[in-house]
Amino acid sequence: MIFAAGLGTRLKPLTDHMPKALAPVAGKPMLEHVIEKLKASGFDEIVINVHHFANQIIDFLKAKDNFGIKIWISDETDELLDTGGGIKKASGYFDEPFLVHNADILSNVDLRAMYDYHLKSDNDATLLVSPRKTVRYLIFDENNHLQGWVNKDTMQTKPKGFVYQFWLYKAKYLVNLKSAKVVLKNSLIF
Repeated sequence: MIFAAGLGTRLKPLTDHMPKALAPVAGKPMLEHVIEKLKASGFDEIVINVHHFANQIIDFLKAKDNFGIKIWISDETDELLDTGGGIKKASGYFDEPFLVHNADILSNVDLRAMYDYHLKSDNDATLLVSPRKTVRYLIFDENNHLQGWVNKDTMQTKPKGFVYQFWLYKAKYLVNLKSAKVVLKNSLIF
């Protein structure tokens, strides 16, 4: 699944007229970079959620003939659902496990190796993080289990009121659908 529904507020004024996913990097939209990377890694079915200027993303995909792979649209035009809600809405398209990738994250990570690592592990989820300067940091416990996040500028935490000790980065992640349904059912996604 590619998250492409965001408002792109940090890229204003560019995103006043286009979705963040279509912002150009090195001559082509970020979304195109991500789709090509996923396709090169062997992924041939992708769900993309849309909200902000959704029709521009849909038209872009049509113009590119869906890059020759199966692409489903999870339409959040009426309401932006954020991470957990976006996964829950699109869950009918997933086989197990599934990869979640943000449209605005470009990296040299070997996604096939990450996917294969997850398949061999006994993890319910595998989260790939990297150090970078940001205002929002993921919070992990001493066993590297994700606990929440903190906005270091506002000190807002999720879950709300969480007292943190460990900070980390931005992420790509793999989730087993069975586990995700339990998490979503119990509203533990933040």
